[in-house]
Amino acid sequence: MKIVVIGGTGLIGSKTVERLRKRGHEVIAASPNSGVNTITGEGLAEALAGAQVVLDLANSPSFEDKAVLEFFETSGRNLLAAEKVAGVKHHIALSVVGTDRLQESGYFRGRLAQEKLIEASGIPYTIVHSTQFMEFLNGIAQSGTVGETVRLSPAYVQPIASDDVADAMADVALSAPANTAVEIAGPERARLSELVARYLKATKDPRTVEADAEARYFGARLNDRSLVSDDNPRLGTITFEEWFARSAQSK
Repeated sequence: MKIVVIGGTGLIGSKTVERLRKRGHEVIAASPNSGVNTITGEGLAEALAGAQVVLDLANSPSFEDKAVLEFFETSGRNLLAAEKVAGVKHHIALSVVGTDRLQESGYFRGRLAQEKLIEASGIPYTIVHSTQFMEFLNGIAQSGTVGETVRLSPAYVQPIASDDVADAMADVALSAPANTAVEIAGPERARLSELVARYLKATKDPRTVEADAEARYFGARLNDRSLVSDDNPRLGTITFEEWFARSAQSK
């Protein structure tokens, strides 16, 4: 089966491509660097010719409100239009748990716009809502840093390792379209501020973390339900400690 992975050279994309190729499928790792650009439309028709399944794993390069919305709307429209012409049978998009609950945030407004385009496209689809990737903990710490202090919400999170995400995406690619959203999440819940403090301690980072209920997450205020899955998610198996040990070994 021919499968096209948009964003196929990124963190999740490269791992998903590897898994699908090992299962014997023809997989195109599509990205601007490989001549496939969902914003300009360059290379889309050629990449999608003969494809049965498309996974959209691309993310906006900018987190500015207007730029995010423009990215997801333009990319989504171009990709879905090209898929219709190519006769794609299953469109899969990786999105975020809590997207509909975090509409204060321009990033999540962009994600919701992407999802609505998919739902209205007429192409059989599966939207995969994932909790935060463990690989993003450093970026989350950076976003809350002022001087040597990191201010973060104490709301619960349920982080998932990228290897678990890639396993799930490969399985979805080889399954029938759900025509709805499904959820994937990490095996454990923790308070965001406490988890980042554990991460910084493990990396011997001298910054201190302060829990602040008013601290924003990509522009949105969190509560204990915002970023966790209560919708019968597929759970990953890799714990924070296991992920961190693997990450340290690979450096």
